[in-house]
Amino acid sequence: MKVGIIGCGNISETYFNCQKIFNNFEIIACADINKEFATKSAEQFNVKAQSVDDILSNKEIGLIINLTIPSAHKEIIVKSLNAGKHCFSEKPLAMNMEEGLEIQKLSNEKKLYVGCAPDTFLGAAGQNARKLIEEDKIGKVVLGTFNLMSHGMEHWHPNPDFFFKPGAGPVFDVGVYYLTQLINLIGPVKSISSISGTATPERTITSEPRNGEKIVVETPTTLMGSLEFHNNAKIQFFCSWDVWKHKHSTIELYGLEGSMIVPDPNFFSGDILLSKKDEDWQTINNDSMLLGIPNKTDNDGSKIANYRGIGLSDMIDAINNQRQARCSLDLAMHVLEVMEGIITSSELNEVYHLKSKPIQPKFLDETDIERLKV
Repeated sequence: MKVGIIGCGNISETYFNCQKIFNNFEIIACADINKEFATKSAEQFNVKAQSVDDILSNKEIGLIINLTIPSAHKEIIVKSLNAGKHCFSEKPLAMNMEEGLEIQKLSNEKKLYVGCAPDTFLGAAGQNARKLIEEDKIGKVVLGTFNLMSHGMEHWHPNPDFFFKPGAGPVFDVGVYYLTQLINLIGPVKSISSISGTATPERTITSEPRNGEKIVVETPTTLMGSLEFHNNAKIQFFCSWDVWKHKHSTIELYGLEGSMIVPDPNFFSGDILLSKKDEDWQTINNDSMLLGIPNKTDNDGSKIANYRGIGLSDMIDAINNQRQARCSLDLAMHVLEVMEGIITSSELNEVYHLKSKPIQPKFLDETDIERLKV
């Protein structure tokens, strides 16, 4: 399928490069409201630079990859659907459920697919953890925790303002990875109870080139609480950009027969730790799996697995075979409702009961991956 990219920021390079990994799409054009960004990407990756209107009317293109800022996600998805094109968007799907429902209604009317990142849960760590749970290695999962804690983005990001606006914050920006992973592992969420807070009303940028500038904080920077899943598991969460250091694991799951520590869901691989009852931890390495093989050098010089684009490739395969994609609109809508529900619960000081209940994404085995890889 021929594909166009709208939004030529930092993440676009990852999507341009992923067509070297997966075999069922070709990026032929790009657009950005900043024409210089589009021109630079077009020259670098040998594609055509177009305006947003022109790329949407390009008859060769069957799907748009939406890499715009979060506040523009809904607008670009709607424009893509109205132009008769499928759309795969960076996370989050939309700023709120009202926007999400508009997207869902239009997608159904047009009979066009909408998919959404993250797709890291389809990586080796997420799928192997899923397999171990389904093989009953720790028994029925009844409890767990996930912890997402740092001191925000203003000390390293050159333009960190949007991280502290509505539609961002730790849950919408990073928590989406954790929530999507948990839904992959144990199914959909049933209810939420949470509290929130903001440590300081302003943040000071310490990165260049805006060192010393102040940012007004417009969304909670700490959210804590619990999620109850439809399988009756209870998961405690702590999401904060007000923490300098901690020693918590990212995701821990506690079953009737043992415990599991799942690696950082921002990444495709990493070691799983598994313990049967009170036995010692067993390390399970995933680097030999197809979406776990290190293929990129990280900023610190270490080799990591980065297979962003698997969700897009799987969605195109789903379109071609008339099945549900793993990074489906239903999944993205549910994650969006969970994120909004966390904030709503904290604002109203009451339990939020979810209306959406998607099907747990289908397991992605090595045979499926081999079929999609170059």
